[in-house]
Amino acid sequence: MRNSKGCFLRRLTVGLLSLAVLPPLCQTASASPSAPPEPAAEKPALPFTSRYDAVLHGGFVRAANSAITCRGAASAKNVGCAEARAGATAANGDFDMFYTDVDRDPNTYNSTRAEVRVPEGARVTYARLYWGGNLRVGEQKPPRDNGRVLVSEPGGEYKQVLADTVVGHRVANGADAYQASADVTDLVRSSGSGLYTVAQLNVAMGRTAAGAWGGWTLVAAYEKPSEPLRHLFLRDGFDTFTRAASAQKVHVPAAFPEGARGYAGLVAYNGDRGRTGDSLTVSAGRGRPVALSDGANPADDVLNSTIGQPGTQPERVPAHDNTLGYDSDVFPLDRAVARGGDALDFRLASTGDPAWAGVLFGAVDARS
Repeated sequence: MRNSKGCFLRRLTVGLLSLAVLPPLCQTASASPSAPPEPAAEKPALPFTSRYDAVLHGGFVRAANSAITCRGAASAKNVGCAEARAGATAANGDFDMFYTDVDRDPNTYNSTRAEVRVPEGARVTYARLYWGGNLRVGEQKPPRDNGRVLVSEPGGEYKQVLADTVVGHRVANGADAYQASADVTDLVRSSGSGLYTVAQLNVAMGRTAAGAWGGWTLVAAYEKPSEPLRHLFLRDGFDTFTRAASAQKVHVPAAFPEGARGYAGLVAYNGDRGRTGDSLTVSAGRGRPVALSDGANPADDVLNSTIGQPGTQPERVPAHDNTLGYDSDVFPLDRAVARGGDALDFRLASTGDPAWAGVLFGAVDARS
């Protein structure tokens, strides 16, 4: 794909400086080049807060992929790179990690694709792109590009997207980790379903004990009159959690009836397959908390480098089973909400390796 001369930038968007050796990707054709945008503010920790809430007939769709994977010789655990990609138990810190680049564009050093499946007849009401990674591995990446990525819609060309909110950026536990995000509602609403490509995600390559990791998730809320009335929620933040740190807790007010059904999605970083001790539980205020899990995500290893959801899986390019440090999963909530309730209380905890939580979203049947 070629870099577009068009520009997908909101007037009020604030982003980070691009690399000094690169010209600005977006500028007015009839005007002289303007100064690069000022860097977005960064904070080492961001509490989880509400990004989007709605009660409507509809739900969420999600596309996601990792930006980096293994290469080279087998790890110390005698698991080869091909085996790890196919789903073997292995961690990013076991390998020399290198960028994934699927677009055949010499101007990008990483790019991956994933499918957004908006139901036929639905209208996108809100969409947000999240991306993040580790800047300190075998190489050290400068943070000035944390809030900038390239995005192309199905059949389209690359457009520069800049973070429109404070970037979470924390150096801790041997990693230099960040997450950024931007509102992409107009792009997804006009482009609809298909494969979206995200490129130039700022993430370091190489090999250290902390491991290289990074990826992106596009979350889109939609409205469709024929679907059940649901409470939709999207929360985001950024912070590390370990055995010594407090668990991430997210409270979602949502009145749902007895017999309700729903689902919840989680985006997190640096989860290692096979290293147990991390869990995502939810309480509806009636009965004990329910540990979320599925066939690909054990209840005590929920951060195990997977991208999945109930039912048919959207297309990804590449579609590695073990994403080596990046999690973007959707879990059924049916057991947790079957008795009804007035709120959902999520708790994400880890007693093993350090991990970072970034996004929690979902939908639950609403009281009519």
